[in-house]
Amino acid sequence: MTRLNRPDPTRRQTARRGPAAAALRVALALALALPAAGCGASATSPAPAAKGNSATPDQDYVIGSGDQLSVFVYHNPDLSEADVAVRPDGRISTPLIEDIVAAGKTPTQLAREIEKKLAKYIQDPNVTVIVRSFVGPSDRQVRVIGEATDPVAIPYRDGMTLLDVMIATKGLTKFAAGNRAQIIRLGLNGKQQIIKVRLSDLIKDGDISQNIAMKPGDTLIIPQSWF
Repeated sequence: MTRLNRPDPTRRQTARRGPAAAALRVALALALALPAAGCGASATSPAPAAKGNSATPDQDYVIGSGDQLSVFVYHNPDLSEADVAVRPDGRISTPLIEDIVAAGKTPTQLAREIEKKLAKYIQDPNVTVIVRSFVGPSDRQVRVIGEATDPVAIPYRDGMTLLDVMIATKGLTKFAAGNRAQIIRLGLNGKQQIIKVRLSDLIKDGDISQNIAMKPGDTLIIPQSWF
């Protein structure tokens, strides 16, 4: 009696999964290649170097002069303020509290201090402080002076680059000597460091090698061209 050769079901399932498995392997390879490509691109630009000196995600924001705050006292709308400016001296004023230092503190720290002061007037105050707009403390700013369209002090953010700064200041004026710009930076030992940058090459020619990483406290100086 001749036995018919029936196809092995296990082999049929393996063959059926073959194209799907191959596609999955390709997808995984692409997913792994993308971060690697990103790392390769960052290697040509020194921007990621800033992360070592910037605030880490688990660090809370520190209030600075010029920030706009909202102070909410739960169940006490008369003691709440939706728009409180941090004065140049770093202080704020709210109902029942004439003066309290806000600069240099996190919103949570400031809320707890307000609660302590309000405890003289109300029982178990519950205060929340929200930062509506921010400038940050001076040592967490990047300052731009000279021939920028809008020279300002910019709050530093993690991963900020020179191109980010130029976008925030709306580029160069027509009188700017962009390729003679300098970044003044204080080193770890307090010694001043001068970094020459070619802004015109970065903005007009797309020279990404000039897109260096910024650090908190940097000052970008853009001189005027010579005629």
